[in-house]
Amino acid sequence: MKTFIATFAGSCAGLGFFPFAPGTVTSLAAAVFFAAVPAFQQLEIAVSAVGVVFVVGLWSAGIMERIYGHDPSQVTIDEVAGQWIALLLLPAGWFSVVLGFMAFRLFDILKPEPVNVAQKLPGAWGVMVDDLVAGVYANLSVRIVLWLLSFFPAVSPL
Repeated sequence: MKTFIATFAGSCAGLGFFPFAPGTVTSLAAAVFFAAVPAFQQLEIAVSAVGVVFVVGLWSAGIMERIYGHDPSQVTIDEVAGQWIALLLLPAGWFSVVLGFMAFRLFDILKPEPVNVAQKLPGAWGVMVDDLVAGVYANLSVRIVLWLLSFFPAVSPL
């Protein structure tokens, strides 16, 4: 039963078993969920949700690594935590969500330092922490893009 619950949680209700790009599919679902739930605009709720997902992710990824090997693609709960950090406190609206989604996927896939270093942490820590760092990079990048767009009000979607 513990293995089933860990696999269900760690794969985000099975999204981790999607036949192609399970990380991207889960990130998209996480971004849509974040945007669709107004409560995520409240810092306390969003940060608490990331914290819960992170703790559940550490537990479930640890169990799933024993089954599927090191940093398995089936573990996608890390994408949820990272994607939510990427969207944290950005202006509400789909433009910010799309930018946050694209930036998070970019940093999660390219793994610039220190994302790459974080991925090398032992066990479930490496699975989870690299996505948190990628989420921070994505969030800061989107903020810079939105700031730059503010200088061009005629083309700014905000």
